[in-house]
Amino acid sequence: MKLRLLLSTAILPLTFAVAAQAADVAPSAVVEPAGDGVIGRVVNAEGAPLPGAEIVERGTGRRVVSNTQGEFILTGVSGQVELDVRYIGLPSTSQTVMATPGRLTSVTVTMGGGDVTTVADVVVTGVITDGIARSLNQQKNADGTINVLSSDAIGRYPDPNVAESLQRVPGIAIQRDQGEGRYINVRGAPSAFTAVSVDGVTVPAVDPGTRAVDLDTLPSDIVSNIEVSKTLLPSQDADSIAGAVNIKTRSPFDTRRLAVSGYAGGSYNDYGGNDTRAGATVSNVFGASQTFGALLSLSYSETNRRPENIENAWVEGGNSYVIEETLFKQYETQRTRQALTGALEWRPSDQTRLYARGSYADFEDDEYRNTLILGYGDGALQAGATDTTATYTGARIYRGLRHRTQNNEITTLVLGGEHTFDNGMIWDADLSWANSEQTYPHRDELVYRSTATTLGYDTRNHYAPTYYYGPNSPIFGETATGFFATPGNFTFRENTFRSNTTQQEDVAFRTNIEIPSQFAGREVAWKFGLKYATREVDADEERQRNRAGAASPGTLASMWGDEQGRNFGYNLGTQYDKGLVDAYLAGAKAASPRRMPDSLTADYTAQEDILAGYGQARFDIGATNITVGLRVEQTKFDGMALSVVDFDENDPTTVTPVNVSRDDTEFFPNLTVRHAFSDNLIGRVALTRSISRPEFSQIVPRRVENTDGINVEYEIGNPDLQPTLSNNFDAGLEYYFASLGVVSANVFYKDLSDYRYVLNYEVERPVGSDTATDSYSTPVNAPDGHLMGLELNWQQKFGFLPGWMSGFGVFANFTVTDAEIKTAQSYGGRDTFALPGQSDTNYNAALFYEKGGFSARLSYTKRSDYLEEINADDAGLDLYVEGREQLDFTASYDFGNGFEVFGEAKNLTDSAGIKYFGTRQRTYEYEKFGYNAFVGVRFKY
Repeated sequence: MKLRLLLSTAILPLTFAVAAQAADVAPSAVVEPAGDGVIGRVVNAEGAPLPGAEIVERGTGRRVVSNTQGEFILTGVSGQVELDVRYIGLPSTSQTVMATPGRLTSVTVTMGGGDVTTVADVVVTGVITDGIARSLNQQKNADGTINVLSSDAIGRYPDPNVAESLQRVPGIAIQRDQGEGRYINVRGAPSAFTAVSVDGVTVPAVDPGTRAVDLDTLPSDIVSNIEVSKTLLPSQDADSIAGAVNIKTRSPFDTRRLAVSGYAGGSYNDYGGNDTRAGATVSNVFGASQTFGALLSLSYSETNRRPENIENAWVEGGNSYVIEETLFKQYETQRTRQALTGALEWRPSDQTRLYARGSYADFEDDEYRNTLILGYGDGALQAGATDTTATYTGARIYRGLRHRTQNNEITTLVLGGEHTFDNGMIWDADLSWANSEQTYPHRDELVYRSTATTLGYDTRNHYAPTYYYGPNSPIFGETATGFFATPGNFTFRENTFRSNTTQQEDVAFRTNIEIPSQFAGREVAWKFGLKYATREVDADEERQRNRAGAASPGTLASMWGDEQGRNFGYNLGTQYDKGLVDAYLAGAKAASPRRMPDSLTADYTAQEDILAGYGQARFDIGATNITVGLRVEQTKFDGMALSVVDFDENDPTTVTPVNVSRDDTEFFPNLTVRHAFSDNLIGRVALTRSISRPEFSQIVPRRVENTDGINVEYEIGNPDLQPTLSNNFDAGLEYYFASLGVVSANVFYKDLSDYRYVLNYEVERPVGSDTATDSYSTPVNAPDGHLMGLELNWQQKFGFLPGWMSGFGVFANFTVTDAEIKTAQSYGGRDTFALPGQSDTNYNAALFYEKGGFSARLSYTKRSDYLEEINADDAGLDLYVEGREQLDFTASYDFGNGFEVFGEAKNLTDSAGIKYFGTRQRTYEYEKFGYNAFVGVRFKY
């Protein structure tokens, strides 16, 4: 029987069975309020909060864990209470508290100073080890399987954005754009399978075609910590099949005093110019009792790159695969990130807090791209073509300059409060607003085209000095002659203009109540909650084009500048003058006709409302912590798109608005078990259920029919597209070293139903004596699929080594996954496909050293090849991304007076980004970005 059926029928009954076993009594047992207790904080000797500390009441063995600000609540105790507090990396301590009956008694526990019950060396002696300790303690004592990145750990990697920071987490790989991380793949799953939030506020995607969040928009230096939940609890949103990422910003109560910190520096990139980065944070608490706090954080970065890029479009031609177009791209890009975070918090007592937190991130990519296109497919393929060589007659060459500006903005705001009652009951509520916007103010291009000529290529190895290209050195067309460099061979082809705006706005309200109780003699924490979220999406695109001869700015030579282009050693000739082209395009736009139906077919609006409720119970049976519960989510969707039918440039266009409405309700039972075999050995098992809703652009009722002679291209939305559901099994074993380290192994299996993918295929039909080819593109569901794997993780500081060698430590993790989807019908003889975005292997390794103010880290990441797009008709044209490795190095020295100097070196392996069709011999894209070296200074007060 399928695991999906087993889980669907077994989790909920098992949930109630475990609860009944825990009670050890008949269901008629009475729930009684807990009453008395202790509320407190755990801090180090400097007063900094210690998240993830384990607090145990000695008499009963009851256990609680401190939150990210070191705070905890222990209910149901009074009188003289003995607390034992454990924190990996610091000596254990104990503290006696006289708890007043009838109310919560406040206490602060200081570790690493004062009296201790265990004599041990304090191993948290530096920034790297402090970050390790914070992460390990939170991971060890969490109910589910999580990974945590602290700001200190993030700052010790050369990672400018959140995506690149997350690549260090076990089981997470990243997808890159021009060398920079953009999307994440958690445990081999597609990027859209991971939800992202900032301070608990769900972040809408900026791209209209996906739910995946562009994490390159968010700079890493705004982060206090990042928590990756690989197993969900009922209290968490269910829309994260792979895992949920919560980015937490800083709080003024992290330090509870005037605190100022910042950094600044500059870098050099060998495929571009100089870069700059800077950031600063200031916070303070105010009032006689320091009950009010405020924080402001700023971040800015600018990078200038000139990556080299070449692309080949392959098609099946006769008995071989041939290239129909080669595109050389000469980039000049400037990327800027600006971010602002702020917080206002009021804590009139230990039991009450109100807060307002906000974040704003702006990412701008301003790009010029000189292009040289060898249009083999414009001509006729000659006989004798092979998989490596071909010749075309009547081919053309295109030379263009595109100026494109992309701007992403992500804004979050949350207003909330929390109150802990004297009986230990906790109530919280918040109202949040999030807005994501992606705009392309312009994607404007000027193109000239040559007269017909003969072009050929040879992708076999060639080692002439003027040709070098990755592992091979192919010859492409006219790059060795003067034809393409002679402006008289070219005439004006077209100008094109494209702009678009996509806005996603999300408003949500949620409330939770946690009730500690005595249930038949056992301590049980009941938790219930509701959440309502509504999201509105609006996508609009406009296109213009002019091919009239009167639109020409003159000869090609009149648009040239002085710079000569070279890409991987290929001669690309004289490049366009950016200023001249910008001036021409600005004046030509008004006269360029609107393109139809292209200015309509990308437009859509959507609204998605989600109403969710859950209930869960958490209790202990000896050393076993159990959470059982159920979450229910109702989704209501309304969308509108335009159906554009029978369009031809000489015929009228039929445009029809089409609306769709749908709703569904899903249930998400949950059983999460944590067992402490000893203080150091932790085991976990989780049975959960989760969802990934379809992309908005896929379920709106778009229908586009583009007619080209007798051939028709269909792009069709699918309002019946179902969400992907996953029944999940996770199990893990973790051993924590007292000397600050862990060895762990986690296995996972995700049974997928209705996995969605875009199907591209062609159908031939007779038209008189001719044969027409109709091309279809539509999203569909695959009924079955699975994703499974194994995560291994080892990190440790070698404090047991003598003398200076005790400063060494290691991080290493390895993930292996296997995944496939099975379609309802066979395509090109196949009905089983790999899961797009899934690498079979992914690993990280880092060696660090920290001693006497000096710290350094050498880190290596690697992921194997993964499938990006499926070609239903021909496996030889499936698009893959070649696995990529990268070696980075960071070092710093802390002078002990609040100032620190640091340096970073990134991509020391000079690794390229490579995509290919079917086999690595059919290279689609080859791109290099070079290494980057950065130096700077940090300060802290």
